[in-house]
Amino acid sequence: MRLTPLTSLTPEQTELLATIVGPGAEPPPPFLAWARDMELARWVEPLGAYCRNESRFPQRLRELSVLIAARHFDSQSAWNAHIRQAVEEGIPAECLDRLARGEDPGFKAEDERVFHAFAHEMLYDHFVTDPTYAEALAQFGEDGLLDLIGCIGSFSMSAMMLNTFRIPLRPHLPRPFADVDGFRRVSGGAA
Repeated sequence: MRLTPLTSLTPEQTELLATIVGPGAEPPPPFLAWARDMELARWVEPLGAYCRNESRFPQRLRELSVLIAARHFDSQSAWNAHIRQAVEEGIPAECLDRLARGEDPGFKAEDERVFHAFAHEMLYDHFVTDPTYAEALAQFGEDGLLDLIGCIGSFSMSAMMLNTFRIPLRPHLPRPFADVDGFRRVSGGAA
């Protein structure tokens, strides 16, 4: 990890941790960085909490938004933190396996397919085509599109932070991306 390890928490950091995961819980990997800048954390955490727990999407699509951002930014830590819950919420494991390999996930559920198409175009092409926009608008409405962009943005910021500061993967969890070794790409990137 590129950051100096936290050996103890200030009262303010302890309060932030309790807000995120409850008292006495193991700090989630992003906390290890956000807690260094409590001024930034005051703004980042409410957005993250909204995206994780309160956005207009069902939990299934919230988890999918984390995984889409994690794969785009090669954040194995973010992927590992959310893969199990995504499957438990009903995202097909075989689709997520393909997403992890950088392939078209082949989502069968219309909301998952449209959600992924919109996020993929936004992240990889930097623009959303008119047909994809129209499908997403019909599926999620304007408020939903704003939430989708906000969630992908929030989870992208976390993925970039985890990678930049090399927040370590938990040793007992698998390395989900064959083209990523630790914090470097070892072969052609994901699509």
